[in-house]
Amino acid sequence: MNKLIRIFFVGMLVSFVGSLPLGTLNILAMKISVYQGIMAAMLFSFGSLLVEIVYVRISLVAMDWVRKQEKILKALEWVTLAIVLALAIASFYAAMHPTVGGEDRSGLPNMHPFLFGAMMCAINPVQIPFWFGWSTVLFTKKVLLPQNSHYNSYIIGIGIGTFIGNCVFIFGGMLIADKINNNQHILNYIIGSIFAITALIQAWRIYKRKDAIQKMMDDAEEEKK
Repeated sequence: MNKLIRIFFVGMLVSFVGSLPLGTLNILAMKISVYQGIMAAMLFSFGSLLVEIVYVRISLVAMDWVRKQEKILKALEWVTLAIVLALAIASFYAAMHPTVGGEDRSGLPNMHPFLFGAMMCAINPVQIPFWFGWSTVLFTKKVLLPQNSHYNSYIIGIGIGTFIGNCVFIFGGMLIADKINNNQHILNYIIGSIFAITALIQAWRIYKRKDAIQKMMDDAEEEKK
């Protein structure tokens, strides 16, 4: 039992800390809390959390198979880049065109928050290598063993840690909204800038990965000669 409790807290701590850096999902949770309320933001978080748990579970039992799906992961990276760019543009547009006559100018899609959260998490490949890395470390150090009881405790901890991390942004978003009151266009500019920076980082990662792969191919060609 003590072993399972330890695994639970390790999963929760890693997930919580991993949720704190600014990213697409937590910034969206904050924005939804501001424009659609805490309940909508919670539903968004539950949707993304469900998909994250599924990804972690698959990574635990099928690491080798998932690693081989390189083309799928590359495609998801481009899809994520496109969506983050669209969100940045929508946020800037919302900032430059404040709400008039009750019209929604939040820049958020007209989609149920739970489904929106699940979709955004499903196409976000950043979490896959993150959990691959941590799970591998835990397996190597014998903290995590290939047993269902260990997997379940680990995943429950991850779920709670991610949810607590999202709550920091959800309630933080409401606090920021209260502070700026009728100047929500400022928040849209801030969020739009964060999304734009995220898109640039994502594009840089794709470029660097492509550059690294090309270098490996060139080195292989040189060795053949």
